[in-house]
Amino acid sequence: MSFNEKLVKKEDIREIDVMKEGEVAVKEINDDLGLAFDDTDLKYYTNLFKNVLERNPTNVELFDLAQSNSEHSRHWFFKGKMVIDGVEHKDSLIDMIVDTQNHSNPNNVIKFSDNSSAVKGYVHRSLRPVTLGTTSELREISTESHLIFTAETHNFPTGVAPFSGAITGTGGRIRDVQCVGRGGYCIAGTAGYSVGNLNIPGYNLPWEDSKYEYPNNFAPPLEILVEASNGASDYGNKFGEPLISGFVRSFGMVDAAGERKEWIKPIMFSGGIGTMEANMTEKCPPKKGHQIIKIGGPVYRIGVGGGSASSVEVQGDNKAELDFGAVQRGDAEMEQKLNRVVRACLELGKDNPIVSIHDQGAGGNGNVLKELVEPVGGIIYANKFELGDPTINVLELWGAEYQENNALLCEKENLELLKNICKRERCPINIVGEVTGTGRVVLAMDESQKVVPFNLELAHVLGEMPQKVFKLERKTPLLKELTLPDALSIYSTLERVLRLPSVSSKRYLTNKVDRCVTGLIAQQQCVGPLHTPLADVAVTAISHFGYEGIASSIGEQPTKGLVNTAAGARMTVAEALSNLVFALISDIRDVKCSGNWMWAAKLPGEGAALYDACKAMCDIMSGLGIAIDGGKDSLSMAARVGRDIVKAPGTLVVSTYAPCPDVRKVVTPDLKAPAIGKVGHLLFVDLSHGYNRLGGAAVAQVFGQLGKESPDVDNVEELKNAFIATQKLIRDGAIQAGHDVSDGGLIVCLLEMSFAGISGMEVQIGHKQGKTIPILFNEEAGWVLEVLEADLNHCMDVFQKHTVPVYTIGKSIGCGIDSKIRISVNNACIESTVLPLMRMWEETSYRLEL
Repeated sequence: MSFNEKLVKKEDIREIDVMKEGEVAVKEINDDLGLAFDDTDLKYYTNLFKNVLERNPTNVELFDLAQSNSEHSRHWFFKGKMVIDGVEHKDSLIDMIVDTQNHSNPNNVIKFSDNSSAVKGYVHRSLRPVTLGTTSELREISTESHLIFTAETHNFPTGVAPFSGAITGTGGRIRDVQCVGRGGYCIAGTAGYSVGNLNIPGYNLPWEDSKYEYPNNFAPPLEILVEASNGASDYGNKFGEPLISGFVRSFGMVDAAGERKEWIKPIMFSGGIGTMEANMTEKCPPKKGHQIIKIGGPVYRIGVGGGSASSVEVQGDNKAELDFGAVQRGDAEMEQKLNRVVRACLELGKDNPIVSIHDQGAGGNGNVLKELVEPVGGIIYANKFELGDPTINVLELWGAEYQENNALLCEKENLELLKNICKRERCPINIVGEVTGTGRVVLAMDESQKVVPFNLELAHVLGEMPQKVFKLERKTPLLKELTLPDALSIYSTLERVLRLPSVSSKRYLTNKVDRCVTGLIAQQQCVGPLHTPLADVAVTAISHFGYEGIASSIGEQPTKGLVNTAAGARMTVAEALSNLVFALISDIRDVKCSGNWMWAAKLPGEGAALYDACKAMCDIMSGLGIAIDGGKDSLSMAARVGRDIVKAPGTLVVSTYAPCPDVRKVVTPDLKAPAIGKVGHLLFVDLSHGYNRLGGAAVAQVFGQLGKESPDVDNVEELKNAFIATQKLIRDGAIQAGHDVSDGGLIVCLLEMSFAGISGMEVQIGHKQGKTIPILFNEEAGWVLEVLEADLNHCMDVFQKHTVPVYTIGKSIGCGIDSKIRISVNNACIESTVLPLMRMWEETSYRLEL
């Protein structure tokens, strides 16, 4: 049976008559196949074939160029020349991002150049088989491993088919870890979801408007959140990769200018943590005679044209059948077979038969095989591929993103070794071609080479193309002051805020996913006696025999960016660092980050906003001494809904990772002192400089507003010093519990610490001026620590020496669900026990699991 056989018609190889019809012919196939060529592309390819090559292209060649050179694959916007409000900027976005490396420790071994990034790791003990290919005892060896991180998004496919889109987003990201250098080891994953208003049946959330229209070409937000998280969890569970960190955000609102902002096109984010052998960091260059090999699943008519489909400026402007046909399907069992093949090759050490390896993603064979043989070229034979569907045509064979598949180069003399490994793991292997050294990539139907659907010099496909120029204008957002109801109580505010998906419990996510498989997980999401999903940082060991590991965290603050783009970017970095601070790391300057951008960048005002966000991110990172070493962008984050275009909030996700010298040195949010019969002192590291700004905060969203002034990082050096001071206290063992102030503000931070530890607290906030609700619910940067009486003076001294503002705001007292919580500010006070507030916080999660 053929997948999507009614959607993608079998098409013979044909020439596109550019020599006669010129640009018109290219535009016609562009519209017919949804290639997403812009005016610059149309002119460039018309000139290439008509005037440079002086021949007609085939449909396969143009389809290939659309995938290989799509915005999705080549990142034209980030590499482009920016002209904003008539002023030309010297540096491109990628130039600014790369410059952050100049302000951080040079600990990267891979950056901006491979399927994953990596930093210097540790020498450690590990197990390796004595002999390969048969039953073997394991021996303990000493080896050096570097630390890997990668992050991807799979937004368009997840919007069209949430379960399959998220499955293949996870699978593709796992293969990015597998295919770093000459092979990598997977350890753990992270995941994030940003969707529109959920409108859960029978569960009225007053800030959601059920009258909003949703398009037919995307699944509704509730289905996306449930099914996408099911898909990502299902794939990791079947493959054997734990999911140990993440985020959720739900937002939909008409702003003060009457423009609807909502994640109609969702974000499905997937991050990966792993290791690689220190002597396997560099791929060997392709040489004439190297064998071109595909390992993994057979060719199916799935994921055709994903690179171009996801690059369409506004989702919904393509044909529906092209959108659906671009979605892949996943097979975790095949992925595990691939993984075992790569692992077996790596365990051979210096005899590793993998010369170079890349994963198959956007653009399918056409893209991955060109990457593999660049710049020397190769010949590929269509009849050498194993077909899962006999009706596949050559365009589909060349361009489909069928899963799960990797491409690699191997010396001829090592072919039998590689075949034997694949046979042992029951992993299909196809020798599909050979490196030629001609500088051309040729796709022939068979060895006779009578029919050649694709024949281009790599310089014309992947070589330097003219830098695109983007003329942008800033668009000042129309903002209104936040107006909250008169006589609003703390309790009634909590009734809303604690139910907001970005604030509420994520137990519906952690209940369905493995968080500990591999035996290397030192810290996952769940903490405390009830395994409450509140951990700020994820930590993995790199060996079963030592304490060295990797610490990772996530930051994203898109709703603040709707108020102030630059402030939103700075707060994103601050959140990522405020989460990472709770695991001991080697040095703040060793922190490296993946930056993932999801933006409707080519729509009015949005490109300039992205530029401002990027500059703000780079500036704060340079001040902190941390740096970007990789990332991805998705710049068509808008969807057509009826006659309107609905833009998603521009989103930056920053994922940090850093060497962790001792995975036991981790602080979790659950209050601990009451459970051991002691009183804990609560310290508030307050980096707000007295501000109580609510713009883009949870309390604004739950009252259907954005506000006018966003939280911001007003003193970068102070944030850095607070991080360093807290790290010293963790090293000293002086902190019992800790949690960052983020979505929901200080009061939610305190309550979550109480929920996690099932402990009460007595809090009096007296150091801040202002109204009660802004003081409690502002989301300015900072964190709360629980320390014992014996450590209190030491903690205060350390913060004082680092000139960090810290205040004693209360005590943790009482243990159990009936423990009393009392939080006072000004003349207002909330008094409760743990259970009713925790029930409120858990309710949205409960509803999502029904």
